[in-house]
Amino acid sequence: MALVIIAILSGSALFASGFTLGLQQALAPGTPTNERDLFDPFWEAYRKITTEYVGQVAPKELVEGAIGGMFDAVDDPYSGYMTYDEYQESLGGISGEFEGIGAQMTSETPDGATCDTLGPACALMVVDVIRDSPAEQAGLLAGDALTAVDGDPVQGESLVEVVARVKGPRGTEVLLTLLRGSETLELPIVRDVARTEDVRAEVLADGTVGYLDVAGFSGSAADDFRDLLKEQLDAGIRRFVVDLRDDPGGFVDAALAIASEFIDDGPIYWEEYADGRQVPTEAAGGGQATDPGIAVAVLINGGSASASEILAGALQDTGRATLVGERSFGKGTIQQWHLLANETGGFRLSVAKWLTPDRRWIHGEGLVPDVPVSTGSFGSSTDPQLDAALDLLAGGPAVSPVPAASVAPAPSTSPQAMGWPVRVSITGPFRRLA
Repeated sequence: MALVIIAILSGSALFASGFTLGLQQALAPGTPTNERDLFDPFWEAYRKITTEYVGQVAPKELVEGAIGGMFDAVDDPYSGYMTYDEYQESLGGISGEFEGIGAQMTSETPDGATCDTLGPACALMVVDVIRDSPAEQAGLLAGDALTAVDGDPVQGESLVEVVARVKGPRGTEVLLTLLRGSETLELPIVRDVARTEDVRAEVLADGTVGYLDVAGFSGSAADDFRDLLKEQLDAGIRRFVVDLRDDPGGFVDAALAIASEFIDDGPIYWEEYADGRQVPTEAAGGGQATDPGIAVAVLINGGSASASEILAGALQDTGRATLVGERSFGKGTIQQWHLLANETGGFRLSVAKWLTPDRRWIHGEGLVPDVPVSTGSFGSSTDPQLDAALDLLAGGPAVSPVPAASVAPAPSTSPQAMGWPVRVSITGPFRRLA
């Protein structure tokens, strides 16, 4: 399954799965007395380069390279160093608002696989356009291929590099050159503040089932979910489908808040720290749909990860919902993000495992659905998993479990997570908002 990257073309953006805000730690700088011998070779190399190297290199670049090297040595795909600009860019979109054009983009090959370097075999495609965004108002469409930014071709660049050229402050203009089918066109777009639409709602089954699709857990996701759920409850709906498919995660606090709408008390998840301590995070209380008479089905697949797995795992372990679909991604760690002094950059670091209410660690394994349904295993519908969930809620015919071989396994890839002064659990920088 191709990993969709949403190009967040704003001055700062991050789409994280599973984070909570954390306090900035005050760390004493300098080499501890008991580690001076360990750091002597480092300082020896640093002094040699800064005093005798015949080329040119800024001391700050050496420091940043050294910090990045430490995280390379950690060898954790969910931990890593970022420059100051990368750090600020990553954090800016957490609030759910960003400055840009308001589009989702991905770099992919003709067969839909993810690719790194744009060129004849790797196109930058528009996946979606946010409603009421500058991109929509300018006429950008899903399926458009971006070939140049302000007249400069994108070939040879990565998606991240193109994002850096497209992003910019509100009120400024960017000129996109696009391929739409066989037609080439140029589209000027004035950047503005756009708002992510992480939660959308519909009413299905002749008005008897509420459908809540959660695409991510940004800063506004929990409030939006709560408002949409209330509207449907006020309309008398007592059966719900919560769609977490292809949701890479977001704020852990958002997952906690949404789970608490259905779970009245007890742990939503546990955190296990490096010293082995396990600490529960309890339901917030006051949820609108904690009545066990309100039936819930949750859709998951191999793209459901991190914060979405926290939510799905909590609903499954407490018996509050039935999971339908395919095995989830399997991302069971939480990262913190830390901003370093002097604009040196920042880093994300895995600081805890998260466990389901029954203390299951699903890292690398994923959540197994109660009702396994692959994308082509139930009737002839274009969305057999949703149909299976609706039948389940209607008390209709039982859905025959598909053979284990046809249930998608957790992906073997491990995209990087994002995290610290926010605490997060996310599968990776799949999504960036343009």
